[in-house]
Amino acid sequence: MDRWEGKVAIVTGASAGIGAAISKSLVEAGVHVVGIARRVEKIEDLSKTLCDQPGKLYPLRCDITKEEDILKAFRWITENVGPIHILVNNAGLTRPTSLVDGASEDWRRIFEINVMALCICNREAIKIMRNHNIAGHIILMNSIAGHYVPNMPVPNLNVYPASKFAVTALTESLRQELRFNETAIKVTSISPGLVKTEFLGGLPDDATKESLETMPILKPEDISQAVLYVLSTGPTVHVQELTIRPLGEMF
Repeated sequence: MDRWEGKVAIVTGASAGIGAAISKSLVEAGVHVVGIARRVEKIEDLSKTLCDQPGKLYPLRCDITKEEDILKAFRWITENVGPIHILVNNAGLTRPTSLVDGASEDWRRIFEINVMALCICNREAIKIMRNHNIAGHIILMNSIAGHYVPNMPVPNLNVYPASKFAVTALTESLRQELRFNETAIKVTSISPGLVKTEFLGGLPDDATKESLETMPILKPEDISQAVLYVLSTGPTVHVQELTIRPLGEMF
């Protein structure tokens, strides 16, 4: 991780769960992290606990469903913190809806955050990395549901797996484009199994939530350790996909 000390990272969805854990781990490793989310006050609270660390956490309010918010945030970061070396596209969403009789607005919002916002953030980060000749790293928070549809106690994942299958395809498409354009930028998809976070609140059925919480489950810190691992690999090593499951997971 030494080569990232003093460099700038963006973590989306940094206000809680996996995003907060990743932000904390990067700051402890000496990285200057800009945590972006709508609930910026939670990032501000986290930053106060990290004042004695070698890196720094900058809270920044941003609604990633709005492209202009993303563009404004990336401009501010470049001008006030520095050019971006690491992007952790962590923000994700599910909704308590269904494919049988669900609300199209819920489906649309899942794709806006899990796919469209991810692509826009990728594009803006790559522009900055290429303009500054940075061998950067883009990390996309995927899911085991991006590789197959888990057989849930109640089938209620609706369009969420489709949005994560898109992340799997986007990872490879982006890798090919970065290679074709002769950049040294890496892209990694990290696919966790079940993680104990606020995300479980997006599931529609209380019985399902309670059932999942009794199963083997990962902690957000398990995922932040994985992020540090892929970032610590050498310049000739490209970890494109990393799947992390709790020991004994039933899916």
